[in-house]
Amino acid sequence: NSNPSLSRTFSKMGSLSKTVQELAFKGEEVPENYIYKDGYSGDPNAPVLEIPVIDIGLLGTSAEELERLKSALSTWGCFQGVNHGMTLEYLNQVREIVKQFFQLPLEEKQKYVREENDIEGYGNDMVLSEQQKLDWTDRLFLSIYPEDQRRLKFWPENPEAFRSIMYEYSLKMQSVSEVVLKAMARSLGLGENCFLELYGEGSKLQARFNFYPICPRPDVVLGIKPHADGTVITLLLQDESVEGLQFMKADQWFKAPIIPEALLINVGDQAEISSNGAFKSPVHRVVTNSERERISLAVFYIPDLDKEIGPFEGLIDESRPRLYRTVKNYVDIYFQYYQQGRRPMEAAKIQD
Repeated sequence: NSNPSLSRTFSKMGSLSKTVQELAFKGEEVPENYIYKDGYSGDPNAPVLEIPVIDIGLLGTSAEELERLKSALSTWGCFQGVNHGMTLEYLNQVREIVKQFFQLPLEEKQKYVREENDIEGYGNDMVLSEQQKLDWTDRLFLSIYPEDQRRLKFWPENPEAFRSIMYEYSLKMQSVSEVVLKAMARSLGLGENCFLELYGEGSKLQARFNFYPICPRPDVVLGIKPHADGTVITLLLQDESVEGLQFMKADQWFKAPIIPEALLINVGDQAEISSNGAFKSPVHRVVTNSERERISLAVFYIPDLDKEIGPFEGLIDESRPRLYRTVKNYVDIYFQYYQQGRRPMEAAKIQD
């Protein structure tokens, strides 16, 4: 499974195998591979995106809330979900456990370091080419649901409460995902289990714990490069006080406001494909901050890898032709395109 050219790239690049946290802590000059030289401006003063706030608890009973969900996902591609069954106090516990993990000494975190060519575990960007622009973030990536997908060797035993809190959080995320996916189906006039059945019983949840250290050059360095998610949906717990997430709408960047008790939920490419373009998978990025570090926790809903994902027949007619090919194991295509700074949706769209 090892890739000699990848290993050579790592050794040639030396400093890039350091964590971003190490670079920031030692106050070293930002390596070239993180710097965008042309046309990037990480604008902290971007206008605020007025993302709709949706009461998740009402989605099963209120036609009005269902219509608001459909409108949010077809225009912005995202919403702030409240009344999801978790208290602010509990969400702050989750945030705290993320912070505590990244505050551990490096040698402790390296017990969970990801293996070569593997996404799970602790680390930062896979380096696929010397031209690749790297993200100013360290992450811990885990499969969290179903239980038999968990590779516990990557699950921190320190901080002590990490595993128990994340076991509970993964069940809550599965439950919220199901409510949202059923509502998405009903909002399009489909049977409520359509999405769940399409994505299969082998669907899983993967979590990415993100840490964005203070960055000396926020004007030319990004926390995460512009992309849309390769998921069905993504459920994001933002930092409770430090902004950084921005969405693109009509060729302009807008910053996502923070609602501490909300989950920011966005559509991924695979839901855009299945909805035949009714729902929009939004392009977003994370900007860096020269004064404050930031954390977030993204949970990705991923279909069964063996499932073929294409538009629902009920959403294709003369007025709305089929816009996307059927794709399989889209996440693999996604990572190849992402590291090249391209949109994997290019591979799925049917060209006119």
